[in-house]
Amino acid sequence: MILEGKAKKLKIIIRETEIVYQRSLYETIVFAAKKYTLAGSTVSRGLMGYGANGLTNSSKNYEFSEESPIIIEIVDREERLYDFSKVVSGLIDKANGAGIIYIEDVDIVTYRKHEEVNATVK
Repeated sequence: MILEGKAKKLKIIIRETEIVYQRSLYETIVFAAKKYTLAGSTVSRGLMGYGANGLTNSSKNYEFSEESPIIIEIVDREERLYDFSKVVSGLIDKANGAGIIYIEDVDIVTYRKHEEVNATVK
């Protein structure tokens, strides 16, 4: 896949503890993105955050907990991400979860994979 120039980034923020189909919601979303052959995804854990349900991690000691926000970023072409965002929304509903999904503009500078090197041993 060639991806350069103007593209979009789908950003999903959910709680780490969300479960769907006996698997963490964030893993399910990433595996679904791979199945849909989207260009790439990254999952990050937030230290602290809040959303519609209030503070995600509100301990005074700011200890890490399983209630950390999870940020999933997926980059691809606009139409593919809008279609996939409906899948993500359905997965969040199925998990009876909460979160936010949004799409923002990005400029792709470089997108490439490692080239396989066929070394022959003599």
